[in-house]
Amino acid sequence: MLSIPIWALVLIIVGGILIGAVIGFFAARKWFKKYLEKNPPVNEQMIREMMRQMGRTPSEKQVRQILSSMNQYK
Repeated sequence: MLSIPIWALVLIIVGGILIGAVIGFFAARKWFKKYLEKNPPVNEQMIREMMRQMGRTPSEKQVRQILSSMNQYK
């Protein structure tokens, strides 16, 4: 059987956990960005529907202004 000092074993385990956490963070970040590009949280249709629910009929210019102001803060 291999004789590895206990400190080396602990160091390997902690290093593996840290490397796994870093890789997992960046993989999840990439997946989430890709998901949000495909499924944006707010789109033109949602803005139109919200304005209709408030009792207003939005013009195309108003919808574009709201959408551009929301995209500005991404």
